[in-house]
Amino acid sequence: MAHNDRSEHITTTTTTGGGVGIGFVVGALAVIVGILAFVVFGGAGSNAGADDVNITIEGAGDAVEGAAAAVEEATSAN
Repeated sequence: MAHNDRSEHITTTTTTGGGVGIGFVVGALAVIVGILAFVVFGGAGSNAGADDVNITIEGAGDAVEGAAAAVEEATSAN
């Protein structure tokens, strides 16, 4: 009878460094989001100061002159 000498070899291959690529992608996305937030929320650009509002009412001088007398008449009549 023939003697069968079989030996089994199990090889496990472990790869590392896959997280470097994911970390690079996540870092790039964080930089892009930061730049977009800076631009959208008014950090730079042509819209800087667009929230300033100046209102000027001209020609109301004649109406204002008689306003005090009208208020006094209205309050004294009641």
